[in-house]
Amino acid sequence: MMDRVASFLGFERRADGSDLSWAALAPGIGYTAGVSARAAENLSSVLACTTVISTSLASIPALVYRREGENRIEAMGHPLTRITRNGVTETMTWPDFLEHLVASALLTGNGLAEILRSGNGQLSGFRYIPWGMVTASELSSGRLAYDVSDGRGRSRRLLAGEVLHLRDRTDDGLIGKSRLSRACDAVSGVQAANSHALAFLNNGASPSGVIEVPGTMTAEQRTGLRDQFATRHSGHANAGSTMVLDGGMTWKASQISPEDAELLETRKFGTEEICRLFQVPPPLVQDYSHNTFTNSETAGRWFAMFTLAPWARKIESEFARSVFPTNSGYELELDLSGFLRGDPKTRWDAHKIAIDTGVLDPEEVRQVEGWNPRKEVQA
Repeated sequence: MMDRVASFLGFERRADGSDLSWAALAPGIGYTAGVSARAAENLSSVLACTTVISTSLASIPALVYRREGENRIEAMGHPLTRITRNGVTETMTWPDFLEHLVASALLTGNGLAEILRSGNGQLSGFRYIPWGMVTASELSSGRLAYDVSDGRGRSRRLLAGEVLHLRDRTDDGLIGKSRLSRACDAVSGVQAANSHALAFLNNGASPSGVIEVPGTMTAEQRTGLRDQFATRHSGHANAGSTMVLDGGMTWKASQISPEDAELLETRKFGTEEICRLFQVPPPLVQDYSHNTFTNSETAGRWFAMFTLAPWARKIESEFARSVFPTNSGYELELDLSGFLRGDPKTRWDAHKIAIDTGVLDPEEVRQVEGWNPRKEVQA
């Protein structure tokens, strides 16, 4: 079965016939059928979608809890809490790390990081590893091993328990497959439309208008008219200036052709295609063509529920698998409540209902809002 999967995806067995390996085709780029991840980021909609998802997840609070029976207590002394505040290494902050990890998973289907531990085995940080530098192999035990290249011809092997491996949806249960690869025809179509538009702008001749002259002009007359027109009417300083023509000359402004208009519409549709691919509401990537005040207000909550929440759950589950010991009672939570609060009036009306019904008390509402407890008034 694994051989058939590998053959379908274009992978090969190693020379010794032992392990299946998946190698990126270019260091730091990552392969997507037809379009590389780096080339795909040249599409502004792809870059915008991956950026808004990864930066949004990187910006929300990351909280570590310890379960005690039915209660959860924030574990302020856990090493992961310190890492989320002070950084995963001396050179990388927690938001930078999470942004890199999620963006890699979105573009290549896989985000990888080495788990760093101190001499006594305590968690000390994470080291992000570009997926293009990794060759993943299935061992005879069924687990994965990751051979990480240093770019100088040397590599080292990491085992599944030594890494965080964030995957997009997988076909084989082992390696994630990027959505750029799954929808390569759609991405290639958008890229082709952009390439055509760039070629049109670079090579096409589209003057703003035409001066029609009765009869035939000499080369000197054409040059003089062109220079005079450019001097008096070209550039922002001459915008709106009055044109005076004599000798039967007439001015006709150029209009965009139906073919050019169709090209522009195709590029707009391409943005919608990419947004659909990443499940990002178009207003969040500055596409306001179908925007209203109502759907703009809803877009943030929709984005949190259907885009960020699934990725947050993936990240939390991967930390539970690889970072926290089994049955330790510790868990990571990416707090999305800030995205789901709604407008101030709706939020405070909900708080009032919660207080009136006894679900929350005022101090708990202050905690939800991120405020410190109210100080007791001295008598």
